Amino acid sequence: KQQIVFTEPCCTLDINGQEQERLVQMFKALGNPTRFEIIKFLVTHPQCITGDIVDYLPIAQATVSQHVKVLKEAGWIAGITQGPATNYCLNNDNIAWFKSKVGEIF
Repeated sequence: KQQIVFTEPCCTLDINGQEQERLVQMFKALGNPTRFEIIKFLVTHPQCITGDIVDYLPIAQATVSQHVKVLKEAGWIAGITQGPATNYCLNNDNIAWFKSKVGEIF
């Protein structure tokens, strides 16, 4: 029988309060398979409009809009309004922040 031995951590993790809340919100948003597909689509199709995402995914426009809203609120994407359409792209500053925090954890 193998015994598990726990050791003291080599360092402390200083993510709490608003940073932790922000990080959890980003993880939650990305945890949905449809939203993950939207992020993957935006990697290769920057500055696309909602209709482009609707054409890519087998779901209704209203459902796409709801998922896009969650991704925007979590900081994954940004939208730039140009006339009647909004162009969506990844929010590179927030993604860089997310990557740095995940790097601190792992």
